[in-house]
Amino acid sequence: MFKALVMTQGEDGLASGAIQEMDESQLPAGDVTVAVEYSTVNYKDGLCLSAKGGGLVRNYPHVPGIDFAGTVESSEDDRYKPGDKVVLTGWRVGEVHWGGYGQKARVKADWLVPLPEGLSTKQAMAVGTAGFTSMLSVMALEDHGVSPDKGPVLVTGAAGGVGSVAVAILANLGYEVAGVTGRPETADYLKSLGVSQIVAREELNETVKRPLETETWAGCVDAVGGEMLARVLGQMKYGGSVAAVGLAGGAGLPATVIPFLLRGVNLLGIDSVMRPYEDRVRAWQRIASDLPMEKLEAMVKPATLSDLPQLGADILKGQVQGRVVVDVNA
Repeated sequence: MFKALVMTQGEDGLASGAIQEMDESQLPAGDVTVAVEYSTVNYKDGLCLSAKGGGLVRNYPHVPGIDFAGTVESSEDDRYKPGDKVVLTGWRVGEVHWGGYGQKARVKADWLVPLPEGLSTKQAMAVGTAGFTSMLSVMALEDHGVSPDKGPVLVTGAAGGVGSVAVAILANLGYEVAGVTGRPETADYLKSLGVSQIVAREELNETVKRPLETETWAGCVDAVGGEMLARVLGQMKYGGSVAAVGLAGGAGLPATVIPFLLRGVNLLGIDSVMRPYEDRVRAWQRIASDLPMEKLEAMVKPATLSDLPQLGADILKGQVQGRVVVDVNA
């Protein structure tokens, strides 16, 4: 038997979550059974924990949690053996497949990545999908020629999960980092992570009629989308790149093609869900080497399974700062 946060659907069609005792036989099909140690809370988790499942959950009862890290208990795949430490992010686990908000999980071996040397399972979940996406974004910017000598890099939604880790990684790599936030009270937190310039959300939240503004940013990690992304595109330096990772500000893009045609700006789409195995391993190795662990620990808020319903609601309102690490055994 093990504990899990289980979402069930009422007669009114709305879902709610409660901690339940479950039997291992109830786990879905898969090659590898993992004793989960830690999970985390991402924006998608907030959607899956909501009354309507955010359009992501297909069937109930359901165990959310799009990330987890733990120890292999049993495996039908030669790549993993009992005792191996593993990490899972993506592959629609926690959405259409039962996820990490329980003390056990069973998944396909292809979905797992070995825990990199130098990282604990707790640290891996302080990183989670948000941090993994941040590193993919930094790698994409590097692959398109962005480097510290090219000029400042902008991070939108800087106090959120993706933004916080992106700031810490970029600052550690020697970049001058500007952070956009709508919460002035997070300024000290962002500066502790390495932000050298705070940009108020209001400065970028308004669409301007001019398709091009002063060349300001060599690169950008954008977790907001919408009007802010459109505005940032017009402020990019010649040949600069924007890694688009989120849509907290909306899915629309009220922009023109002028920045692409006249300044050679690159808009790079970052997907972490279906990322190939080789990219995952490379990104996790870079996380282990390029993300300063003391800064990672400074952005962590501990939680337990019983905290998840409230945290899910909070993250949808933009009220979660940094990263949440869920000890599923607490």
